[in-house]
Amino acid sequence: MENRLVRGIGGAALAVAMLAALPAQAGKERLRAVTVGEKPVLVQNDARRIPSRPRQQGLDPIPPADLSRVGPPQPNLPSEFIPVPDRWRLIDNLGVKVNFWDPYNQNTLKADRPLPGTEDYFFNLAVISDTVIEPRRLPTPISPNSSQKPGSLDTFGDGDQLFYLENLVVSLSFLQGDTAYRPPDIEFRFTPVFNYSRAEVEERGVLRRDPSEGKVRNDVHVGIQEAFFDYHIRNVSRRFDFDSFRIGIQPFSTDFRGFLFQDNQLGFRLFGNRDNNLFQYNLGYFRRLEKDTNSGLNDLGEEIRKDEFFIANLYLQDLPRLGFVSQFTLLHNRNDEDSEFFFNKNDFIERPASFGDERLHKYNVTYLGYNGDGRLGRAQLTTSFYYAFGTDYHSQINGNLIDDDADIRAYFFAAEPSFDFDWIRVRGSFLIASGDSDPFDNREEGFSAVFENPQFAGGDTSFWIRQGIPLIGGGGVQLTQRNGVLAELRSSKEHGQSNFNNPGIVLLGLGTDFDVTPELRISTNFNNLRFDDTSNLEVLRNQGEIDDEIGWDLSAAVIWRPLFIQNIVLRLSGAALVPGPGFKDLFATSQGGDDEILYSILANGTLTF
Repeated sequence: MENRLVRGIGGAALAVAMLAALPAQAGKERLRAVTVGEKPVLVQNDARRIPSRPRQQGLDPIPPADLSRVGPPQPNLPSEFIPVPDRWRLIDNLGVKVNFWDPYNQNTLKADRPLPGTEDYFFNLAVISDTVIEPRRLPTPISPNSSQKPGSLDTFGDGDQLFYLENLVVSLSFLQGDTAYRPPDIEFRFTPVFNYSRAEVEERGVLRRDPSEGKVRNDVHVGIQEAFFDYHIRNVSRRFDFDSFRIGIQPFSTDFRGFLFQDNQLGFRLFGNRDNNLFQYNLGYFRRLEKDTNSGLNDLGEEIRKDEFFIANLYLQDLPRLGFVSQFTLLHNRNDEDSEFFFNKNDFIERPASFGDERLHKYNVTYLGYNGDGRLGRAQLTTSFYYAFGTDYHSQINGNLIDDDADIRAYFFAAEPSFDFDWIRVRGSFLIASGDSDPFDNREEGFSAVFENPQFAGGDTSFWIRQGIPLIGGGGVQLTQRNGVLAELRSSKEHGQSNFNNPGIVLLGLGTDFDVTPELRISTNFNNLRFDDTSNLEVLRNQGEIDDEIGWDLSAAVIWRPLFIQNIVLRLSGAALVPGPGFKDLFATSQGGDDEILYSILANGTLTF
């Protein structure tokens, strides 16, 4: 007997459910559920009998000839049994309407539905407003001939500052492909960031090299943080293991916490996974863009830097045990910026840094790393280890005309275990970055990153990590970088070069997270900081013994999500650095004397669409 197909939606199980909801037909004509390709259908077949069922009001089957014209649902027909033209318009038959202002309901702007007239082309719009207000006090080197404050005629002046920042992020994505179970086939993404910043200080010559520029700086910049093309090469298994490549300005992090490199830079990346996502890999090449000095965003108006790196890493799920991810990394950084001087937007020199003999130099360095993240029994653990080796083709401290090449040999280790007790999480933090023990040999042992952005020991709630602390006046060298934990002694991480002549850092901390309510979290962090070796500092500052004790970094933050979601996040944090003997040895002449406590207050509001 010839079969007739009645079209439906969903899987084979849905077709069976549809069949169960339909009453028996008169005579020999009966329905049975089958699957054609991936679509379920109901087949009329007189060869199979279906037990009779009482006729129920509102459950009459739709005649096959009427299914091409789908009308409104019948009053008592369950919604999951309604035939529709295609799966994207299912909600139309349920009466759900598109709301372009609501990111959590059906919205074509959020890639919930394909573009009109298409089946698998989508557009995704994300808009983020990130506002920061930050009063702070930092050691502020000054020039005696530029200060207008009689009490500030010293090496360090009045360190009170006020910083305001507004970033408007607009992310535009165009995608092709069904992304419910696999990556898109094609994606174009473009993300400009519109930045406004204002800085107010108490001393001249701090914001710009020219003291006549005053003590207030307003600045506007538009940075392109993403502009890439992503192509899905192939699927390699029925579980959608895949290979893809991405080219252009794209975000990338070498590890779970951003210790070695985390930024949006120009590059090419081949990536994918295997064995049901048990293995993931990255093979990439990146060439660093110059940054805008005041905003830290990419500056396409400058030439591309002669600073590049090659990266290969491999993630292994459930190694060494279930629930823990291990990652192995190989990164080679080649810097050839030894041919010209570079001054930043505020006219301070960046390359070479005002460090040692201030000669131009280049370096090649390779990093071997292991990173782990996951659960070990009751504990959660994040850990990271890197070993750096290579050549600095001019040691800026031990530079001489005969043989000034130096071997780079440095290491880094960090671990952060945590334990959950109901609504309380307790975190321990330990980090050591090796310091250079002898500045006059041809061996550089201070660990330096490519571009760090660490989420560790409190992150940017911490004073030490959040603030860039100057070491040498005139905008020359920073003891620590803004949003960085290492004491690298480089001019800046945005424009400067890595520096392996540094004192290193040792951090030991304890932190807590209190989830008071689903909307409210309170976090605290108590970190003790020490230099690993102060030999370089003693040479650079031309002073006697410097103690290795930096001090205590104490911070707390309140994070409030009034709607229980990430679309509105308000954060208020405060941090203080209580100086230890080593910090006082470096900055004892600052205003306030040895007992001055440095602080920062951070008010941050993030709105996301």
